Amino acid sequence: MADAPREGKLARCPNFIQLIDMASESVGGKILFATDDFFAPAENLIKSDSPRFKEHEYTEFGKWMDGWETRRKRMPGHDWCIIKLGIQGVIRGFDVDISHFTGDYAPRVSIQAAHLEGDEAAQMPERGERAGTAATPEELAAVAELKSNDWDYLVPMTELEPGKPASGHNYFLVNSHQRWTHIRLNIFPDGGIARLRVYGVGQKDWTATDPKEPLDLVAIAFGGACVGFSNAHFGHPNKMIGVGPPKSVADGWETARRLDRPPILENDENGVLLLSGCEWAVFRLAHPGVITQIEIDTKYFKGNAPDSCKLDGCVLTTQEEEDMIRQQWELPGHKWKPLLPVTKLSASESHMFDSLTLELQDVITHARLTISPDGGVSRLRLRGFPSSICLLRPREKPTMRFSVKAGFRSNL
Repeated sequence: MADAPREGKLARCPNFIQLIDMASESVGGKILFATDDFFAPAENLIKSDSPRFKEHEYTEFGKWMDGWETRRKRMPGHDWCIIKLGIQGVIRGFDVDISHFTGDYAPRVSIQAAHLEGDEAAQMPERGERAGTAATPEELAAVAELKSNDWDYLVPMTELEPGKPASGHNYFLVNSHQRWTHIRLNIFPDGGIARLRVYGVGQKDWTATDPKEPLDLVAIAFGGACVGFSNAHFGHPNKMIGVGPPKSVADGWETARRLDRPPILENDENGVLLLSGCEWAVFRLAHPGVITQIEIDTKYFKGNAPDSCKLDGCVLTTQEEEDMIRQQWELPGHKWKPLLPVTKLSASESHMFDSLTLELQDVITHARLTISPDGGVSRLRLRGFPSSICLLRPREKPTMRFSVKAGFRSNL
């Protein structure tokens, strides 16, 4: 077997849970194989919602459980399953959730990972309805082609802690910087797991992009991330750069109401509210690049959308970003380049804008969305071209230039 490096187990709620769940069915995660699904199928592991409990619900196989639960093993070995990640990238941590499995949770787990490309990922038989079944000889032969016994260990065999009946989270920090595509969850020897969350950062192969097609450079699936914000009372800003369209009002960034709003609100000549306070969120782009189109979507925010917004960009090195995080993003105003001026927003509507840098072709690494006075935004899309591609694109106009901060070019 591959080496099993030990990782630190976290006793408290870690920061990595604000990252995207790369295994969730909502982003394309898929169960490829499970040794046994007798009481409840492994597909429940990657549901996007929280596990539920139905006290008086039973199936023909036993108690209804919202998770993956195998039969009590009466033969050599242990149970395990294979998950294909919906988003490929760097894994920062796991949440092995055993909520509601009070008397039948798996006592120990380990987690392995692999980076499989093309033909390496064998074609697995479709799983279909799995309750009451175990893996077939055909499935066992197909999964053997993956050689998952030899995958790298991200979490060694570790005993799980039950916690509270409705909150059985077990968090594991991962220090690997490799790009992963598949996960193997091992349970020892059998039992139930409600959810497996695989938190991390997407990682895109930028060399394979079409230089003529703009990409969403802030997308969390490609590696974009929120690195600072003023307020996230009802929803973290990372939700704005999530996968696909928003699903509900819970799937976006929403702040608390600002208490410094004036008693009587007034507009300026452009219909924008006259307010001194605002909220903001700063994002690191998945790749330095030129932003050409901006989408700000307030869908589902019908009575709580911001009145207006603006967007700025800047170029920062890794060290400068770390300094700004420590300083709560008190970056001098002249460092920010305007990408979108103060603009009125409408409730529950997608807004499309051309970036102010369209002609200048300024490369940026970070973007700051400012909303006034407060409220919610469901999606932020910053479409454009990665800097390496920008520098290779034919100059259609002699005025096009690329503004890159001194000392940063080596990082592009």
